Amino acid sequence: MKLKRNIYEIAALVIAGFAIIIISNWIFYTGRQIDELIGERKEFVPEPTMEFGIITDSFSVKKDEIKPGENISQLLGKHGLTAVTIDKLVKKCDGVFDLRRIKAGNPYTLMLAKDSSKAIQYFIYEESPISYIILDLRDTLAVSFGEKEVSVAVDSVVGEIKSSLWNALSSTPDGIELAVEMENIYGWVVDFFGLQPGDHFGLLYEKLAAGGKQMGVGKILAATFTTSGKTFQAYYYRSDSLGIAADYFDEKGQSLRRAFLKSPLKFSRISSRFSGKRYHPVLKIYRPHHGVDYAAPIGTPVFSIGAGIVQEAGFQRGGAGKYLKIKHNSTYTTVYMHLNGYAKGIKSGVRVNQGDVIGYVGRTGLATGPHLDFRVYMNGHPIDPLKMKSPPAKPISPAFLKSYQASIHQRQLMMDRIGR
Repeated sequence: MKLKRNIYEIAALVIAGFAIIIISNWIFYTGRQIDELIGERKEFVPEPTMEFGIITDSFSVKKDEIKPGENISQLLGKHGLTAVTIDKLVKKCDGVFDLRRIKAGNPYTLMLAKDSSKAIQYFIYEESPISYIILDLRDTLAVSFGEKEVSVAVDSVVGEIKSSLWNALSSTPDGIELAVEMENIYGWVVDFFGLQPGDHFGLLYEKLAAGGKQMGVGKILAATFTTSGKTFQAYYYRSDSLGIAADYFDEKGQSLRRAFLKSPLKFSRISSRFSGKRYHPVLKIYRPHHGVDYAAPIGTPVFSIGAGIVQEAGFQRGGAGKYLKIKHNSTYTTVYMHLNGYAKGIKSGVRVNQGDVIGYVGRTGLATGPHLDFRVYMNGHPIDPLKMKSPPAKPISPAFLKSYQASIHQRQLMMDRIGR
């Protein structure tokens, strides 16, 4: 019996030993995990709040807009800066940013000390939705520039012409900007004064945003325009590695640019066309009209349809009024009549580029109302400007055509989908 009791006692001691070891290990590892968790909590630091690249947690931040008639001295003076400090600041900015250029309505941010002094530490002026100027007003006055991160999203628009491209896009977001860009892209190949009801278009474009605010339109990435039964495709493309400058090309790699623009005006209407016999509204007689009249408000900019040299810039009594004659090459010359005035620097002998503003619509000479009489001469003979054929600019080289077509493939598929 005694031996049996000893065996039980030994077994109990062994079991108790194992239990102690297990409990000790559990306490050790549990305690270690708790310590690690506590340690992790101790090491956690919240993300600092930043704006304009500055940690704002230690400042009191105030935002406002420049008031009409408010200048930098008034603005900073009412927040405690002395005239001497403001003068130093203006001199510090000299040659970097003109503080007199601050505009009413533009936003600004003040970062003030949180102590009782509430002294200005930073003044940030937003010059545009993207760019801003930081004035560091702490111990050492300093000025620096910054830009907000711009986000880009892709959106699409389809539309049908009822009267004009402008009206077709006027009710859509970013419509005005898109209309201008579409005219810039297709200005060489589409006659926007000859559009007909039922003509239609589609486009993919970039929508820009910065700081949570919409900023308008970036590039038009792809577009189609169908007019008079013919469809013109356009794809934005550039390749620095291949030496191809940014431009718009069609599905075959042909440039949409031409030697001449289709029209010398934007957003006007044709009031009279090229004719061998037209009733003159002032002279009350029938005679040839070897040009196209574009009715537009006085002061509307007039563009040169191509590069060339101004041959004449003068006034013709009883006829053209103020006019310009531009020689583009050995074949073509254009004339712009009834101008209200000339653009700065335009005179005989001056070279102009395609799309340069050369003058402004008027009603000088024999004119019943404000309009531009635009004429084209080929080898000295008048031709209909609306039927003028213009050679295209340089296309994508055959050696790079496959690379180009591969790059636009995805956009072609997207255009197919939005056109359905």
